[in-house]
Amino acid sequence: MEFRETKGIYLQIVDQVRERIVQGDWSAGERIPSIREMAVEVGVNPNTVARSYQALVDRQLIANQRGRGYFVSEDAVARAVTEMKEEFLREEVPKIVRTMWLLGIGPEEIAARLSCDKQNNPEGSSP
Repeated sequence: MEFRETKGIYLQIVDQVRERIVQGDWSAGERIPSIREMAVEVGVNPNTVARSYQALVDRQLIANQRGRGYFVSEDAVARAVTEMKEEFLREEVPKIVRTMWLLGIGPEEIAARLSCDKQNNPEGSSP
């Protein structure tokens, strides 16, 4: 995993786990890699992964079953999607709007592009 300098590593691991849950790599009730397994997979100290997993437990996306490991919560997909949408609207949309304003791109251009992309790639146009 390649890490970005602008965001803490443990938060980037949280994002990766969240995305894997939303993409269906892990389903509700399924065991996810142990702290040590994940640390090896992403190439970080196990303490960093433990911090990430605790953040995910706090957000109720995963649950720790003592002695068995960490498992995806039943409503993890809905919770993760809600979180990710809120973050996108709060963090990314303002950047997009500012860039549109700087370049003189109007909402109608964006709508036309989205419509064209959807027609050309109907399966890949929505999650």
